[in-house]
Amino acid sequence: MKTVSVTEFRADLHGLLNAVGRTGEPLVLTKHGKPSAMVVSPQALNGKKWKLGQFRDSASIVGDLIAPMDEPCEALF
Repeated sequence: MKTVSVTEFRADLHGLLNAVGRTGEPLVLTKHGKPSAMVVSPQALNGKKWKLGQFRDSASIVGDLIAPMDEPCEALF
């Protein structure tokens, strides 16, 4: 699996996307040396069809989303 920085990905976007499509090898994008995202070819999805809203029934909202938090969540900042 090839790994490139986000900066390098931006600089050679078309070439890297073509390589992923041609070889089928996933591409890991890193920010500050840590994995941030992965680019995969459609073949890597094993023929699965993805469509908008397919996961709409797989999550639920628990609690009040509008109420202020008692303590800030450090993970979000």
